[in-house]
Amino acid sequence: MTRTARSTAPVPAPASGRAGAGGGPPGRLPLLDVLRGAAVLGTLMTNVWLFTGPGAEWGVLSGGAGGGGATLRGALSGPSLSSVAESLFRFLADGKFLSMLTMLFGVGLAIQFASASGRGQPWPGRYRRRALFLLAEGTVHFVLVFAWDVLMGYAVTALLVARLLARSERVRRTAMWVAAGLHLTVMALLTLAATTAGTGDGGDGPDPRVVGLYAHGGYLDQIAFRLQNAIALRMEPVLSFGLLVFLFLLGVRLFRAGVFGDDGTGRRLRVRMLRWGLGAGLPLNAATSLGGMDFFLLSRYVAAPVVAIGYLGLIGVLMDRRRSRGRGRVAAGLGSVGRMALTCYVGQNVLCVLACYGIGLGLADRFAGTGPWWVMGLWAAVALALVAGSTLWLRKFAHGPLESAQKWALRR
Repeated sequence: MTRTARSTAPVPAPASGRAGAGGGPPGRLPLLDVLRGAAVLGTLMTNVWLFTGPGAEWGVLSGGAGGGGATLRGALSGPSLSSVAESLFRFLADGKFLSMLTMLFGVGLAIQFASASGRGQPWPGRYRRRALFLLAEGTVHFVLVFAWDVLMGYAVTALLVARLLARSERVRRTAMWVAAGLHLTVMALLTLAATTAGTGDGGDGPDPRVVGLYAHGGYLDQIAFRLQNAIALRMEPVLSFGLLVFLFLLGVRLFRAGVFGDDGTGRRLRVRMLRWGLGAGLPLNAATSLGGMDFFLLSRYVAAPVVAIGYLGLIGVLMDRRRSRGRGRVAAGLGSVGRMALTCYVGQNVLCVLACYGIGLGLADRFAGTGPWWVMGLWAAVALALVAGSTLWLRKFAHGPLESAQKWALRR
């Protein structure tokens, strides 16, 4: 049943208000754009290992190097400059920026609700079409580009959480903590199974046929492989659905609490998030990472989201300290990526496919076994290309290509 958008909690105005740190288009919160940009480029810090490892997308399921194999424990067991650099690079990114992106999607949902509420429009109303269109975009992205797409899971979660926004604060709070409890239970049971079976350190490695498929196979063959193995490749959003619901609702609560505002309340909350998120999350994440691959699920899906809260606070605090001097080049570049988050998220995966797979430059096969430096260099090159491309694009257009296509399709 469609309801008029309302809530028992005070709903702030849509993402309008003052431009905050360094300006930006009227009606936007620049801090949110910077956070989205950091989250998009941060997810690539994890995903780039999937594109470059043996077996590519399938490697994470078969013990390949792309599956987060460089834990802190591994670096300590055989320390070298390259192993330490790779482990720290992965540790700082794995699961954190994905959790950030998930919370920020919840923030966007809260903004949509606040906008509909301000106009007196029914809710979820037209938002359902937006979520269903995102599901279609994610499906196309999964089939044609990247097996570990997040858009499909976000779309399904948004359909559920959108309905919760029209309910009371008590209902939302209950749903939020029930989802967290279910998620922790699932992760604990899976971790217990991994440690009991003693198989957490990976299998026999990727199938040579799959390695050859991505190194030398045709594009249509790769699409067919994704479709044939769709159930296995779509298990992440299923297993982490409780976490998605929790982080969506947490993003809603953070927005309504004023975390992203440029007033004193926002600054105090960001400092608190920095202290608690990093103070509690980093030691917990380090402990699970030192436990090895048996504790991978706890590291990525339990400890990392806590660190992500600290990352949100850290970036906000850094923005606050630069406020008096205006927004710097890094913040401006991240803000441009954030304004084109959908385009840049899909774009970075397309660029990595063309760079790494045999249908493009085939760098993964050429540099196989040469160490992690080229992988980190590839991430830096793609990130710089997205920053430069989004900055130049937004000088002439108000929205990114995929954002514009989405708006056009929804108007139709």
